[in-house]
Amino acid sequence: MKKILLAEDDPTMVSLLKILLGMEGYLAVNITADNQDIIQLTRDEHPDLILMDVHLGEQNGLAVVKELRSLKDIKNTKVIMTSGMNLGEECQTAGGDDFVLKPYMPDELLKKIKDTLSA
Repeated sequence: MKKILLAEDDPTMVSLLKILLGMEGYLAVNITADNQDIIQLTRDEHPDLILMDVHLGEQNGLAVVKELRSLKDIKNTKVIMTSGMNLGEECQTAGGDDFVLKPYMPDELLKKIKDTLSA
């Protein structure tokens, strides 16, 4: 079973994504108010993919993915970035594998996840 880390700070979105991904056979884990260290969570959980919002409260998803790419032990973790603003180019420059503009359709997201995991 493939594991996806949800780096998303909207609780409603996290709930919906957990249901959607669970129905598709993925195990979804997420950051919480108690544990928002995405780098450490990536090391602890060993996700196959991170679905990361660019705007994460006090964290900047672009900075997090840049840091992730600089760390030898987790730099190859797949990352799909999401945002309500069209930041696809910035996300890929920072090191994201793909980008999804919010709001997105579930089928679009699932296709990008499948394509990124098989790349």
